[in-house]
Amino acid sequence: MRNHEKVKDMKRILKKLTPPQILTIGFIVIILLGSFLLMLPFMHQNHQSIHFSDAIFTAVSATTITGLTTLPTATTWTIPGQLVLMLMIEIGALGFMTFAVLIFTITGHHLDLKSRILAQQSLNLKNLSDINSILSYVLRLSAVIQLLGILFLSFDFVPRYGWKQGLYFSLAHSVSSFANAGFVFFKTPFSQFADDPYVLIVTMILILAGSLGFLVWRDLLLKGQKTRMTLHTRLTLTVSGWLIALGFVGFFTSDFMRGTFANGHSLFNQIIDTLFLTITPRTAGFEIVPTTSLSTAGIMALIALMFIGGTPGSTSGGIKTTTAGILIAQVWASLRGQDSVRFGDRQFSKKTVNKALMLVVISFIFVFLVSFILSITETLPKGSGLEYYVFEVVAAFSTAGLSLGLTPHLTMAGKIIIMIVMFIGRVGLYTVMFSVLNVRIQDTHYEYPEEEVLIG
Repeated sequence: MRNHEKVKDMKRILKKLTPPQILTIGFIVIILLGSFLLMLPFMHQNHQSIHFSDAIFTAVSATTITGLTTLPTATTWTIPGQLVLMLMIEIGALGFMTFAVLIFTITGHHLDLKSRILAQQSLNLKNLSDINSILSYVLRLSAVIQLLGILFLSFDFVPRYGWKQGLYFSLAHSVSSFANAGFVFFKTPFSQFADDPYVLIVTMILILAGSLGFLVWRDLLLKGQKTRMTLHTRLTLTVSGWLIALGFVGFFTSDFMRGTFANGHSLFNQIIDTLFLTITPRTAGFEIVPTTSLSTAGIMALIALMFIGGTPGSTSGGIKTTTAGILIAQVWASLRGQDSVRFGDRQFSKKTVNKALMLVVISFIFVFLVSFILSITETLPKGSGLEYYVFEVVAAFSTAGLSLGLTPHLTMAGKIIIMIVMFIGRVGLYTVMFSVLNVRIQDTHYEYPEEEVLIG
């Protein structure tokens, strides 16, 4: 009887929770389960004693598909431990609701309204009409892309490492690249492939496939059946293209010209390395060259690219490409004296523009405050500037996972701070505001008189 009553009480509590609150709790549950699994003795190599703070930090980093680690992945975790990391990466990339729907489908159950709303919010969908078909499509597309990644990577890794290790590394690297997680399962740094353009090109394709978003891929694959692409897809592709082009030019002038990528490599390999450095900050986090070897301008470019990130509904973090695109369109419209914000033959609603502006402002404030707190809890290495803290915070917030070397030396307070930032970066500022902070959107049915103030 008592167990039956406990189940009833649990159902009542779940009914009172809002969808954002359930999404937040769901990620926390996955992180805690992963942490306890990583604490099991057979998960550690050479009977290492792992502190719980390192286990939970790794679990947060994997579930939020960030890639920041306090311990080296390849030499700390056994194969079972690394498989647990890969599972958390998959759940973090696709969203736990996607896997919940998969279980519902396998068992023959139907989603209720609340579950459909949860799935809608987890994938940033506009309506509930095609939840089942989209989630099924997400699972199939991600499986196909990752299987192709395993296949193409195996052409390089199998001859290099042998069949057993080669296939395993192909699996692990395909999952980590597509999810934009940035976890490296090799015992040597990822920079070992700086002179291997084939691996870098395959990795870049996997990163872009994950960062574009499932809805964009669906729109592209169905283009022949439709008269035109959606505004979301057109804006995403335009902003992404410009980011890659401008990023490449930026790194070409700031680091390529000063020989950062030389190291005995051919001109073609240096160009591929530069392109890889342009794409990987889009929340992927693979280091082709040590970030500490980059110029100050290069580090600034990395921060900017990480802050923007990928696309809504993708495996990426950051403020998202569409947010940046909307604000750029707003600035361009204002400079031309236009009241409406247009892109092509479509117009953004004022609500969308205001939401994008609010997200960017809150993100800037959040990054500044966390960087300020981190500067108090952590020690600034000799010769380093404020970018040492800002870079770490932006990398965690955007789930990019790059670092200037602070992560392995974080204090306990620093670990907690970065874990919170990674969590907020993956779950999303809006979800946190609507769940943890219990923020509510209130519609007012009255207006106040307008009055002008001086600007600038």
